[in-house]
Amino acid sequence: MKLKKLTAELADPFRSLKNSIFARLYFAETISLIGDAFTWVGLALLAYQFDEERSAVILATALTLRVSAFIVFSPFAGILADKIDRKKILYITHFFRMAVVAYLPFIKAEWQIYVLVFLLNVFNAFFTPTYRSVISQIVEKGIYRQAVGLSTATNQLFGVLGPGLAGIMAVWFGARQIFFVDAASFVIAGLLILTLPGSLMRKPAAGEAIKEKPSTGQDLLKGVRLLFGNKLIRFALSIEFVSAIAGAQILVNTVGYIRSGLHQNNQHYGWVMAAFGIGAATAAFVSGAIDKSKSRKASLLIGALMLGLAITGANYVNYGLLLLLWAIAGLGQSLAEIPSETLIGENIAAEEQGKVYGTHFAFSHLWWAIAYPIAGFLGNRLPANNFLYGGILTLLFLLLIFAFLNPLKIKSPVSG
Repeated sequence: MKLKKLTAELADPFRSLKNSIFARLYFAETISLIGDAFTWVGLALLAYQFDEERSAVILATALTLRVSAFIVFSPFAGILADKIDRKKILYITHFFRMAVVAYLPFIKAEWQIYVLVFLLNVFNAFFTPTYRSVISQIVEKGIYRQAVGLSTATNQLFGVLGPGLAGIMAVWFGARQIFFVDAASFVIAGLLILTLPGSLMRKPAAGEAIKEKPSTGQDLLKGVRLLFGNKLIRFALSIEFVSAIAGAQILVNTVGYIRSGLHQNNQHYGWVMAAFGIGAATAAFVSGAIDKSKSRKASLLIGALMLGLAITGANYVNYGLLLLLWAIAGLGQSLAEIPSETLIGENIAAEEQGKVYGTHFAFSHLWWAIAYPIAGFLGNRLPANNFLYGGILTLLFLLLIFAFLNPLKIKSPVSG
């Protein structure tokens, strides 16, 4: 009986795929995510090829430029998504990303990594908030949480498990050749996006024609006000900062630790990241069943705690135990990050969600812009103890957030 219930809970998110429009959007994003995973593994391996000793710094710089593009441009993307045809935003930015990825195999200098990464993620900053804001418009309210859970789970699965698979493929094809796989995935995903009905990509226009349109600055401020005005969303966003501190350590320093600390190869790096991805995806897929209003604060706190504890001892374990710790860290990251998107979808009016998703995207990546340089510094200066210090920082910030925001006094919404 318990097995039957568990199977039903795992299958629950897939109910959202009965909506054919969401299914096409979902599969387009999934294919794109697989390609993105290949991109970041390729960049990690290229960084190691350019300079083994500075690989953590190169990768941290590239990832910081990535999130910097998100911080600067995603709020404007959210505003744009509330005003014009969202399908147009999706396919234009998607094909520009494809063009940048197609050039990545020909990189010959470190500075080219930085330029192309920044350009790639300028377009990504417009694509992702638009994609997220579209979900609430094209799925029924009864399956919205399942759609968000499935989308987030898939993002976790291929955003983290994908690098593991890409690491294995890099052994067969080489670091540069996997960029061609990425470019091909963009073509397939782009064709799916073009099949979406544009009329469903627009914000509902009822009553808007007679209202005076706010300026871009007013829209930006409103997005910030709506995001931080809800205490539970504000707490969830703060926990995402804790998650970023730990997650950056994993993404930046794992490749160096596997290669130089444990003296293993790219395939071993791939399997470690696969363990992280499996943990993240497992928690994300189950989230549709456990993500109720009363469980969200516990999910956020437990997830952040799991992340901090998992990475703290990573410098002192063998390869087998590292696989287990990264699986636990993956579970923690999903539990710490999933509630935010659901809370926005449930608490923000549909006509305002574009700007709020854009603002959330910017702030959540601001946390990573802070976390990546910290990870790069620890990986470069303290390679023997980088995960220990990263874990201590993670747990310290979690304690401060708990003390100042006091989640026990935050009332959860009745619905959910």
